[in-house]
Amino acid sequence: MTTIHLVDGEKGGVGKSFITRTMIQYALDRSLPFIAVETDRSNPDVNRVYPDVCSFAVFSESEKQASKADRIFELALENSVIVSLPSQVNRAVTTWISENQLLDLADEHGVGFCKWFVTNGEFDSVRLFQSSLDYYKGQMNHILVKNMGLCDEWSPMENDELLQKQIQKYEVKVIDFPKLGYQERYLINRHQLRFDDARENRELSILGRQRIVNFLKAAYAAFDSTGAWAEELQQAANSVK
Repeated sequence: MTTIHLVDGEKGGVGKSFITRTMIQYALDRSLPFIAVETDRSNPDVNRVYPDVCSFAVFSESEKQASKADRIFELALENSVIVSLPSQVNRAVTTWISENQLLDLADEHGVGFCKWFVTNGEFDSVRLFQSSLDYYKGQMNHILVKNMGLCDEWSPMENDELLQKQIQKYEVKVIDFPKLGYQERYLINRHQLRFDDARENRELSILGRQRIVNFLKAAYAAFDSTGAWAEELQQAANSVK
């Protein structure tokens, strides 16, 4: 069983690419079999940071361009895939999935879909998440990623009765993606650093490097808690034996 991990959020500025890069580093540090796919044509920063593990694909509403996303599914026949999605691509993604009946086809070929929906807690972001849940109606696993680096007040979401009912109905796992300090995040983004390079970077103090280590430890624990990578983790453990 492999999984297509769609790192989504639909809105810009919610931290999708930063979380995608963290997930790539998670897979590298855990020696998990995977490949990353960059689909952001205007700002392909995931590929800029991790070009050695990235392929490219394009989501388009144009019928002539529609097949350019097929590479994602083909790659998933061999390994799990981490897909970095840009903002405002939901219509093209859902069209690709529905017109190719990919959820049924995926079952036939042992491929799963998992949407990691990144939110900054704002109403528009939450509304888009609810729309995705309503569209797939439990046919696609959803994980709600609360980006703690962009919001420190989550009570409106926690008190939203309709949202909480949907989360319960569709058995959505909710995780807190940890906050990384401004200085460390700025350096990583300015130099387009991989996380394994950043935690050794001498421009940071000892404590700065330790904060990156602590951030990754917390992020990895959040990813682990979902069980979304359980099969790959077991496969990696068996290969060590």
